[in-house]
Amino acid sequence: MNSLQQTLTLAWRSLLQLRRNPWELMDFSIQPILFLLLFLYVFGGAVAGSTEAYLDFILPGVIVMNLVFVTVYVGHGLNTDLTKGVFDRFRALPIARWAPLAGRILADMVKQAWCVLLLLVVGFLLGFRLGAPAAGVLLMLALLLVFAFAMSWIMVLVGVMARDPEHVQLFGFTALFPVTFLSNVFVPLETLPPFIRAVVAANPVSLLSEAARGLLSGGPVFEPALWSLVWAAIITVVFAPLSLWALNRRLARS
Repeated sequence: MNSLQQTLTLAWRSLLQLRRNPWELMDFSIQPILFLLLFLYVFGGAVAGSTEAYLDFILPGVIVMNLVFVTVYVGHGLNTDLTKGVFDRFRALPIARWAPLAGRILADMVKQAWCVLLLLVVGFLLGFRLGAPAAGVLLMLALLLVFAFAMSWIMVLVGVMARDPEHVQLFGFTALFPVTFLSNVFVPLETLPPFIRAVVAANPVSLLSEAARGLLSGGPVFEPALWSLVWAAIITVVFAPLSLWALNRRLARS
C-alpha cells in the first residue's frame, strides 16, 4: 500500500508539471482537435462523399493516432528527470524503486483518457452519434489504455537512450509518423494500392482503429480487438525488459 501511495503521489507530480509546461497540454489537447477538423473538412468530401459520413470513419482513427503520439511524453518526461538528476534524488528517498517510473506511466494514462474523452466530446459537437451500445465507449477506452500502456514501454526505452528531451521528441515522432500514416486511420483499407494493403492490414494502429470504429459505430470488433491485444502483449514482452535493463544500466553509470 505504501508503494501504491508513492506511485500515485509521483503520478500527481507529473500531472502538476503541466502548469509549468502549458505547451504539452496544448499538444495533446488542441493539436488532435486541429487534426480532426482539418482532415474532416479538407478530405471528407473526397474520401467519404460528405463530412458527415467521414466523421464516423475518422473520429476513431484520430483518437487512436493521438493516443500513439501522446506516449512520446512518457519518454520525454523520463528523460527530463534523468538528465536533471531528479531520478537520482528519487533513488535516495525511502520509496519503492519502481514508483518513479510507474508514476510517470500512470500519469500518461490519465492524459490518454483525457485526450480520448476530449475528442469524443468534440466529435459529438460536430454531429457524431454512437451506432453501437454506449458501453462500447468504456470498452474502447479500456482497450486504448491497454495499448497505450504497451506503447509507453517503447517510449521509456527511447527516453532512457536519448541524449536530451529534444531528441526524445525527434526520435519518437519520426518513428511514429510512418506507423500512424501508413494505416487505415484516414482512408479505408480497400482504397489503398494492393502492394501496401497487407502491410496496412497488419499494422497495429489499423487494427486498433478498426476495433474502435466497431465499438463506436458498429461493425467487427472481436478480431481487430483481439489482434490489438496480441500486439500490445508482444510490445510489452519485448520492450518492457529492454527498457528496464537500459534504465538500470544508465542509473548504474550515474
